[in-house]
Amino acid sequence: MKRKLRNRLSRRSFLASSLRAALFGTYALNSRAETIQTPWRNWSGGLSCSPKGRYDITDENQLIDLLKKTSGPIRPVGSGHSFSPLVPTDGHLVIIDQLSGVLEHDNETMQATVGAGSRLGDLGAPLFEIGQGMLNLPDIDRQTVAGATATGTHGTGVDFKSLSGYVTGLRLITARGEVKELDADQKDLFDAARVNLGALGIVTQIRMQNRKAFKLKKREWTAPTEELLRDFDTLASKHRQFEIFPLVYSDYSLALAIDETEQPIGQTIVPAQEVELADLRPLGIDALPAEKLTMNNALAENAQISEVVDLSYKILSNVRSNPFNEMEYSVPANNSAECVREILKTIYDEAIDVAFPLEYRYVSPEDPWLSMAYGEEPHATISIHRSAFEDYHPYFNRIEPIFRKYGGRPHWGKVHSLGHNELNELYPRFRDFKEIREALDPHGRLLNNHLRKLFEA
Repeated sequence: MKRKLRNRLSRRSFLASSLRAALFGTYALNSRAETIQTPWRNWSGGLSCSPKGRYDITDENQLIDLLKKTSGPIRPVGSGHSFSPLVPTDGHLVIIDQLSGVLEHDNETMQATVGAGSRLGDLGAPLFEIGQGMLNLPDIDRQTVAGATATGTHGTGVDFKSLSGYVTGLRLITARGEVKELDADQKDLFDAARVNLGALGIVTQIRMQNRKAFKLKKREWTAPTEELLRDFDTLASKHRQFEIFPLVYSDYSLALAIDETEQPIGQTIVPAQEVELADLRPLGIDALPAEKLTMNNALAENAQISEVVDLSYKILSNVRSNPFNEMEYSVPANNSAECVREILKTIYDEAIDVAFPLEYRYVSPEDPWLSMAYGEEPHATISIHRSAFEDYHPYFNRIEPIFRKYGGRPHWGKVHSLGHNELNELYPRFRDFKEIREALDPHGRLLNNHLRKLFEA
């Protein structure tokens, strides 16, 4: 049975709207979004721009009116959680975070239509109230649904797709203000639009395939990295979700396994001290690599096991309050462990000053053309991080060629240096995506400098 829901203004949304009004003014009474001239910065603070105007959209009619009556560059933005320069523009910036909430649901098909500006962290509770839960989630909950799907953001699990893989329908407003309702009946356009980088139009609504609400148990422990890499396929098949965080300057990794459960919510093991990645950072910034190895191994050997049970969305996704920048590539699963080994060895041999662990997980093959996991071949994703207060360039520039060596595809929302020619080789449907993009936006309004590098030869 399909039901439409009235958007509910949460306390968080109310406070955010009030603050926005206090800082930037209110909306015009004629339903036209008012121009706001103010700088923009992304979540990590590494990207910024001074757009000609910022338009805080409250409904689709405002957006269509804006697109039809303005000219020049225009870029959509959600939560600004991307680390690649997808948003910066000197043209118009469209804010979509008020296009939010659960708009419609059907508990026979277990699908729900949500506003594309909804933050993932704000959808768990209302979906639970209607008896639904998202099949998988990324581990950070601040992204909007539009931003997460547009960049191919994913969670963990050999049997689970990215968020884009669970999109069953979406509404796209083109640069000319045309409304397109897309689903599997328009397969090519649909598979192009599910991971679109905001380059085909502005997505306002997304219909997701969900399932009955459920609980999960998360277990964390440390073990030798080589042991975990050797057994990774077995562990990934055994658990609903499984991933590891290989620790730099250490022979150990933090392992994380998640499984469905009917156990009561709460902590099932209460250790004296839970595993925290911050506790496993290399000690002594001036220590030699061998000294860091000894210290970190001692910490990892004594780390306690942690287990917790909660609702699925609280286990799969969480808040990250300390900003960072990230590079992530997907590589074919059959040589991904060797890629991890080479990165760890490079960090150690060259004494690269880094503290963050790596992150290593599997993602299921899927159909969206620009997905990191497009095709039939299983892929693993490997991430490296650096604090937002440190220059990431030397570290990322040194590791990126290793990703490339193993046939890696970049995450669209993370730092990478690839351009049109390299991407055309990595994504079999890249040329087809370009053709659709040019047909929908012949004047290139939705392009900025970064996107021109990607899509213009």
